[in-house]
Amino acid sequence: MAELLTSRLGYLLKHAQLNFSQSGARALEPLNITGRQLAVLIVLDAAEPLSQLDAAKELGVDRTTMVALVDELEEKGLVERRRSPDDRRKNIVELTAHGKNTLAEGERRHQETEKAFLAGLTPIEAELFVRILKQLAADAEAPDDQPDEES
Repeated sequence: MAELLTSRLGYLLKHAQLNFSQSGARALEPLNITGRQLAVLIVLDAAEPLSQLDAAKELGVDRTTMVALVDELEEKGLVERRRSPDDRRKNIVELTAHGKNTLAEGERRHQETEKAFLAGLTPIEAELFVRILKQLAADAEAPDDQPDEES
């Protein structure tokens, strides 16, 4: 029975992701952040000051989720919120100095986690694996332009 499951792509992807996610969580635990919170820090650091709404769109989360994430990061002193000078209805979110330091250490720990996760592959296999995952993710996000075929 187990062999029937371990030959299925969905099962393999789920368990590989679970393994990677748990390793990442352990690596980030000393920083008191989650992988999701690290993703917010990455998005906020990569662009000009963003509104909460723009950051939510970039991350692919809804407004309510983004507010909760920013609340958590703000409580930890990692981000600051301020009103947009251009539109007082918007909150701009920026990293604090502590947030930038935490991001740098989180990125370092994340890279170590990736390296350990891919350690069983040759460098060429690891590069190919990542490239294939990027393609699959891009294909999943692309709009379905093909009309449904009738059988």
